[in-house]
Amino acid sequence: MTTPPEPTSPVPGELPAGAEPKPSGLRNPAAAVRGLGAGTLVLEAIVLLLAIQPIRILGGDLSGLGIGSVVALAVLAAVVAGSMRRSWAWHTGTAIQVLLLAAGLLHWSLAALGLIFGAAWAFATVVRRK
Repeated sequence: MTTPPEPTSPVPGELPAGAEPKPSGLRNPAAAVRGLGAGTLVLEAIVLLLAIQPIRILGGDLSGLGIGSVVALAVLAAVVAGSMRRSWAWHTGTAIQVLLLAAGLLHWSLAALGLIFGAAWAFATVVRRK
């Protein structure tokens, strides 16, 4: 008596030949992804505005230029969050993350926020592509 061959398991992320991808289960997946991006940017704007005072008190030398830069990034993030239906919004959101990381030259905690929100934004873009 022979044993049947074991089925080969597909590579994770790949569908077997002839199989169709499962639907996401969402009524409007594009709107859900836009909401994820907008939520990330709104949260970033709030955190940036709330971070000004602790940076000034604990960190010391955040100048007027630094505070202005943080406020400008927060306003830009809020504006882009409201514009997520536009084709340029995802690229602008990526630019905001790069600018926040570059703001780390003004104070180290801004670089830390840039890394945190950059990771969140990278996750949102990966979800968007899938």
